[in-house]
Amino acid sequence: MGDTPRIILASASPRRRVLLAGTGLEFEVRPAGVDEDLAPGFAPEQAAETLALRKARAGLLDCGPGECLIIGSDTIVAIGEGPSAQQLGKPADAAEALAMLAALSGTRHQVVTGVAVVRSRDQAQITAHERTWVSMRELGEDEMRAYVDSGEWQDKAGGYAIQETADRFVTGLEGGGWDNVVGLPVALSMELLASLGGQDLADPRSSR
Repeated sequence: MGDTPRIILASASPRRRVLLAGTGLEFEVRPAGVDEDLAPGFAPEQAAETLALRKARAGLLDCGPGECLIIGSDTIVAIGEGPSAQQLGKPADAAEALAMLAALSGTRHQVVTGVAVVRSRDQAQITAHERTWVSMRELGEDEMRAYVDSGEWQDKAGGYAIQETADRFVTGLEGGGWDNVVGLPVALSMELLASLGGQDLADPRSSR
């Protein structure tokens, strides 16, 4: 057991922490502050993977002695596909949150979460992403304003939280899972960790 690498989640998101904890995996939380600006021309999946890797690599600084596996993740909401898609990150203020909700109202949009794992020993790295198509009903002006006034949009890609009261806006999910929309595709994350850290990380619940 002494050879088992430490797992570091390079994220400040409480939602990602809860999702990863649900696997039974032991890990440390070390938020990584990185520049999230990207040059134009990235498709949503490319942007999500690039930012996830940026976070994971920044987390190397928190490893210290011994081997670590650092996991980074980034979620992007997008209307359309490819480099021309309208990509929505976290709104900076209430006005931007309202504008994002108005843009998403009545759409079938994609939520893409990129995941990256970096191994400290040799800086080997792996990235992947999961995509969920979200159908959102038409939203009224009053309910959008009430939602924004609640403050729930803060620190949420696209300005809404499906795991909280915004689930009432959503009429369907296709492709990836609910956890991907929340911010961390759990099965994919465990696969990436196992690929760099050994099969004992594939499903820690199986050893209970």
